[in-house]
Order: sequence, then structure tokens, then C-alpha cells
Amino acid sequence: MALSGLLVFALALIVAAGSPGPSIAALVARVLTNGFRDVLPFLAAMWLGEALWLTCAVAGLAVVAHAFALVFIALKFAGVAYLLYLAWKMWFAPTTVHQSALPGGQSPWRMFVAGLMVTLGNPKIMVFYLALLPTIVDLSRVGTLAWLELTLTTFAVLLSVDFVWALAAVKARALLRSRRAVKIANRTSATMMAGAAAAIATR
Repeated sequence: MALSGLLVFALALIVAAGSPGPSIAALVARVLTNGFRDVLPFLAAMWLGEALWLTCAVAGLAVVAHAFALVFIALKFAGVAYLLYLAWKMWFAPTTVHQSALPGGQSPWRMFVAGLMVTLGNPKIMVFYLALLPTIVDLSRVGTLAWLELTLTTFAVLLSVDFVWALAAVKARALLRSRRAVKIANRTSATMMAGAAAAIATR
């Protein structure tokens, strides 16, 4: 695939992925509550979900996605329910700080499932890959090699954008050293997670 085409795709993805939305809100909320290391499975699942949407677009599966709209709606609301559950847990998370420790994480598998549900159920991501991508890239000319190039470009962009957001959340998290600060962070994270769920549910 031409370098110019990849650059146009990368710039469009930077704008789409970097703008605040349900995925970014969920990511920041998880980092504030769990820390950076514990959120890596969540990030990996988000990236995998985006690669799946890209693959659907390249394979011409937009029609299939529309045909199985009810499945995607069910998946979306399953993701919404799980995000609300996480928000509830964050709201009532312990605020005790021992030796500057902050609230710990969940199992990697749960974090992975949460990240996948957020990405697969996010209408903003669906619209980008199934509706906007064909206007940026001539998908009829995309073969296996071009798909691989687009996928690697997607991973590079998402890694850069999401790490910037995650590291900003890590900096904010480092300031949490009192029970009051941790409680505020937990409640803020819970509100952000619930907001992400609401944003996905209402689109």
C-alpha cells in the first residue's frame, strides 16, 4: 500500500482514537483505579477489538454486521451492563491507603473482557471502520499485505494515543496519597465509567 495512503489513514485514526469518547473515558477510569500495569490486558483487548473491526471492513463484512445488527446490539448492551457494574465497584472501592498503596486491580481476564466489550460495542469505532474507512482507503484494492500494513499502522497509532492517555492518568494517580483523594478518584472513575456506558448505550 502507498505510504501516502497509510499516512492519511494514520492521521484519520489519530483524530478518531485520540478524541475523548467512551473508550478513552473507560481507559482513564481503569488506570486511575487500577494503575498502569494492571490495565495492560484492557489495552490489549481494545487494540484487538479495533483490529477486528478493521478486518471486517477490509473483508467487506459491513453487510454482515448490518444483517446481524441484533447481535451487535446485544453485545453493546452486555458491554454497557458490565461497564455499569465496574462503575458500581469503583464507587464503593476501599479508600484506605497503606504505605502509599492505591486500590489494586482485577484479574487480567476480566480486564481483557472489559476492554473487548468496550471496543466491540462502541458505535464511534464501528462508524470509523465500517463507514468512514472506505472513504479514506480504497478497500477494493486492499489485499493481504495491505491489510497487514493497515493493521500494523492501527496498532502503532493506538499504542501511541492510548499510552499518552494512560500515562496522563498515571501522573494523576500518583498524586493520590490520602483517603479523601483516593475516594475522589474512585468516585470520578466511577462517574467516567458510567458516562462511557451511557455514551455507548445512547448511540
